[in-house]
Amino acid sequence: MLPVLREFADGAEHSPKAIRLKVAEQLHLSPDDIAERVPSGTQSRFANRVAWAHIYLKRAELLTSPRRGVYRIASRGQEVLKSPPPKLDMVFLERYPEYREFRARNSSAVPEIGASENSKVSSPEIAVLTPDEQVRVGYQLLRADLAAQLLERVSLASPRFFEELVIDLLVAIGYGGSYSDAAQVVGKSGDGGIDGIIKEDRLGLESIYVQAKRWESTVGRPDVQQFAGALHGNRARKGVMITTSNFSKEAIEYVKTSPIAIVLISGTHLADLMVEFGVGVSDVETIKLKKLDEDYFADE
Repeated sequence: MLPVLREFADGAEHSPKAIRLKVAEQLHLSPDDIAERVPSGTQSRFANRVAWAHIYLKRAELLTSPRRGVYRIASRGQEVLKSPPPKLDMVFLERYPEYREFRARNSSAVPEIGASENSKVSSPEIAVLTPDEQVRVGYQLLRADLAAQLLERVSLASPRFFEELVIDLLVAIGYGGSYSDAAQVVGKSGDGGIDGIIKEDRLGLESIYVQAKRWESTVGRPDVQQFAGALHGNRARKGVMITTSNFSKEAIEYVKTSPIAIVLISGTHLADLMVEFGVGVSDVETIKLKKLDEDYFADE
């Protein structure tokens, strides 16, 4: 990650693609080095690692993203470059609370078996797991990293794209009737912060009111109360509030006592749902696990 951070030393804004070219030149990589693919074959290993370097450096607040698709060095990153470590890796980034929170949040799905402090799994611990347990742990780690990557991309998306994403997800889950039905109502300005009204089922027997915003700061109780007030004013009984950030403890406690059923979907939950229902992700490889069939040998 240090070569990536160094390319931002000029303080200017750069796209990941431009940084890839500069890092490749800095490291004197050959065309074969750059073209080497990850096992799935969907992306070059070099591009994959540079992309993740951007994500991790941003989560540690060494980089910032002032606008969609570009990054710039942050004051914390400038301090690191004044006295750079021999190796800037994930262990180094653990010193920053923002990065530790990010890793802990996205590693919570890793099974407890073999897990060490901060929900990380080390090589020695993996070695004592059975092969099938290693596969499960590896899968959960991959899924957690995929969710983190999704949330990063969603946070950089335009407001219009985010609205379309919400439509895709709600329809994939089973709400909103058809895509065309949902698209006609979600994203239109409404009364009191309501962004749309969708069908709970294809017959439209019940409606769900939606508020979907790309917040960067924590959504507090006043915001949720305002949404609840808008629902009450429209005689609505159900609402969904979606954000790319998080909800405060007070906001979460408020919906537990609200007479109106309100579901809060944070950025992390949103990314998990996208993975679960196949929105913004695609299958690259299927692995079938097989075991010995004892019945086959029963009459031996």
